[in-house]
Amino acid sequence: MSERIANELLKSKVMSADEAAQFINNGDAIGMSGFTGAGYPKALPTAIANRAKEAQSKGDEYKVDVYTGASTAPDCDGVMAEADAINYRMPYMGDPSLRKSINEGNAKYQDIHLSHSPQYIEHGFLPIDVAVIEVTRITEEGHLVPSSGVGNNVEFLDHADKIILEVNSWQSLDLEGMHDIYRIQKLPNRTPIPINQPGDRIGKTYIDIDVNKVVAVVETNSADRNSPFKAPDDVSKQIAGHFLDFLEGEVKAGRLAYDEYIMQSGVGNVPNAVMAGLLDSKFENIRAYTEVIQDGMLDLIDAGKMTVASSTSFALSPEAAEKMNEQAAHYAKHIILRPQQISNHPEVVRRMGLIATNGMIEADIYGNINSTHIAGSKVMNGIGGSGDFTRNALISSFISPSMAKGGDISAVVPFASHIDHTEHDAMVIITERGVADLRGLAPRDRVKKMIRIANPEYQPLLEEYVEAANKGSALATPHDLSQAFAFHTRFLETGSMKK
Repeated sequence: MSERIANELLKSKVMSADEAAQFINNGDAIGMSGFTGAGYPKALPTAIANRAKEAQSKGDEYKVDVYTGASTAPDCDGVMAEADAINYRMPYMGDPSLRKSINEGNAKYQDIHLSHSPQYIEHGFLPIDVAVIEVTRITEEGHLVPSSGVGNNVEFLDHADKIILEVNSWQSLDLEGMHDIYRIQKLPNRTPIPINQPGDRIGKTYIDIDVNKVVAVVETNSADRNSPFKAPDDVSKQIAGHFLDFLEGEVKAGRLAYDEYIMQSGVGNVPNAVMAGLLDSKFENIRAYTEVIQDGMLDLIDAGKMTVASSTSFALSPEAAEKMNEQAAHYAKHIILRPQQISNHPEVVRRMGLIATNGMIEADIYGNINSTHIAGSKVMNGIGGSGDFTRNALISSFISPSMAKGGDISAVVPFASHIDHTEHDAMVIITERGVADLRGLAPRDRVKKMIRIANPEYQPLLEEYVEAANKGSALATPHDLSQAFAFHTRFLETGSMKK
């Protein structure tokens, strides 16, 4: 038995994943750890999938509702989706097999702001039968040292009827001390969260639980889903250059100082390129109040450019994850992992005065942003925490290449086919073509800036649409509704948005 299980009562609950899965019944709601491929359970999902397959072979139904922090991995969401074991999923997903199941109507999915999802749990909108949580170790007192992601684990553990723990010996023991676990007071007598700077610590390094709710402990030794990042290509470098130029412009205008940049960054190759650009910039004492730590932030910490990064989870490449495991004690001096209700809390985000940067699928000519759906109906991933930060940041920005799918999709369209972030929240949009700073502009004044950052192959089509829209009698936000989705319908009919 692993020395990572120090509590005598919980030592007696050690069993196999298949044995533990017997505590999960058809129709149960499961709160699973996991956020951007970090800290998710490695063994129970396969055991749940096997139970579903066994039930189906007998003509019986076995499906469960699955709640997480954010995305997990093929050996979590993926195996359960392939076994048709998921009935309902929230608040975010990124697995190809689960995406296929959702888009084909076999699984139901609710996309929820990440800061909202723990409140759904706390206030009983979504009761939890079983919490399945990965931890680094269990202390003598029965306290849980979280692993590489915290997410919604506190709320799941507090409100579940039963708890199943996975103790993963792959996770570094030196993660202990990196976490800052703080519970928000219950409504209606809530006090402000006492965080004024990204580096403020306000909680405990462990999660205390009711050990009597634990029905099973499973030992694992498996790596997180650590997806490699692509080396920055020319387009990513151009976007990063425009973003850094924008920051320099804010400094020149007196709205930012070189030692006052607080960032939030979404996950992906382009955000990583932005952080690579910051390595050679004039910015120092960079701080992050965000939801994920990715490779570029470790590089900034290593270079002495970033002093602290507050988040709820990691999203690292295999190489960076190995480095984290080897040097977790060092990085714990600079990194704080919090519950996502804290990392994404609108109150704290607003107080930080941070600059938010997230990806998008498309933006329309007025600055509405679609982050989640292809052609309005086909879900890709989810809004994640981008809404939490976009609405509450001092400056909210979105970055994306101007085209996708070999040029058949334009990132700038007449009317967004699905809107996750409205024109009221999106302030700055950047492609490799340049920066569209939409602050202080009426809808019609935004159009030229948005067309300017579209790809030249699509600019004439956008100008053609604007000309038609301006022939109408309503000119506050001109649209030609008969042609508003022409880009999307052409894509669905021909495979390209081009005429």
